[in-house]
Formats: sequence, C-alpha cells, structure tokens
Amino acid sequence: DRLKMLEIATQDNPNFIISDIEIKRGGISYSLETIRSYKEETGIKTKDLFYLIGSDSLKTFHSWHNSEQILDECQIIVAIRPGFRPSDIDNKILAKIQFANIPRIEVSSTEIRRRWIEGKTIRYMVTQQIWEYINEHELYL
Repeated sequence: DRLKMLEIATQDNPNFIISDIEIKRGGISYSLETIRSYKEETGIKTKDLFYLIGSDSLKTFHSWHNSEQILDECQIIVAIRPGFRPSDIDNKILAKIQFANIPRIEVSSTEIRRRWIEGKTIRYMVTQQIWEYINEHELYL
C-alpha cells in the first residue's frame, strides 16, 4: 500500500523515481545495502545520489548499521524538524551532510494514521487521490 501511495503521489512529477528494491529483497533492509543496490541497478554515481532523511532520524544516524559507509555512498540531505539542534550531532557526521532549504511541513505517517483512526480530517496532509486510496482500501481501520 505504501508503494502504491508513493506512485499515486508522484505520478505527475517526473523528478521522482520510486524503487521497490527493498520489497523485492525481502527481510530486513539496511540503508547501506539499499543504497549500494540502487547505485548498481541504475549506474548512478555517489555525487548524484541524494538520500533524504528527517533531522529526527539524523539524531540516531550514528547508531545505524554501517552509518559511516552510508556517508561515503551518497549525499545525505536532512530536512529539519521542530526541536532539532545541530549541536546534538557528532561533528564527523555534520561535516558530510547538507541541510535542505525546504519549507517545513509538519506531517508524519503516524499523525495521519492517528487522525484517520480518530475520525479527524487529514485534508491538506495528503492529496485527494491518497485520501481516496486510504478510504477505498480501509487502510487504517
């Protein structure tokens, strides 16, 4: 369902490519394996592969499986979330990442599911097409 919703959400934007590498591989997926597989599959170079994470994920990045190697395999782009302080991050990591200059949109899948279950609106949190997909497939009931 998540893959289908990604397809719906990006269908009109040619700047997005969706990969199902992790679904095909099955089992536990580590970011490093996914990044390396994607680079091999597409022939994309390290400097041209951008891996977007939220600053909440950056706080625990040091504990990720082979996190230092991830920094060597792609460009990490971090979207800043409320309460984030760069001073909480190791300088070795900060030196190898970039922060995204994008508008903050305070939305998460957890919040969308919670609101749906509570019968609250998720308008403006998802597109109409995604709302219809969630409703049609009774995803959060």
